Amino acid sequence: MEILETERLVLRRPRVSDEPAIFSRYASDPDVTRYMAWPTHTSLDDTHAFLRLSDDAWARWPLAGPYLVFARDGVTLLGGAGIVNDDAVRAQIGYILARDAWGRGYATEALLASVEAARAAGVRRLEAGVHVDHHASGRVLEKAGFVREGPRPGRPGAFPNLPPDAIRDSVVYTLAL
Repeated sequence: MEILETERLVLRRPRVSDEPAIFSRYASDPDVTRYMAWPTHTSLDDTHAFLRLSDDAWARWPLAGPYLVFARDGVTLLGGAGIVNDDAVRAQIGYILARDAWGRGYATEALLASVEAARAAGVRRLEAGVHVDHHASGRVLEKAGFVREGPRPGRPGAFPNLPPDAIRDSVVYTLAL
């Protein structure tokens, strides 16, 4: 399941050769990474560390993991999506798109492909944590059938790209497969 295809997208496992595109397309953009659970990349070393984490996730759970999201041409990188298993039946799901890919339905399409990969891998419960102010992401999850379970109080280090005095609370969305 290292490659998934949808009507408009190709999702595939990240490769070392993708490092510069990941960095320049979305991982280094403060607006894109504002509500992410990981810091905005400031160098290719940060992106390389992500690729190591991705490889580790694929090694632990080889049926599905983090994906890069490409336009159907297989060349234009739009963002990332996928799952990271907590255990054999529960996983965290997420997505991120470059700014010029926003508002076109790609997030929902990539999310639904990731859900199907998780289902095929035997995952039974998916969870996504979304910052309380990131309403667009909540709408994407709801379009894909996720249910808003409720708030989760902020914790130190959550949403590291927000200003120090910002609210760090999140909302948990779940989907039973």
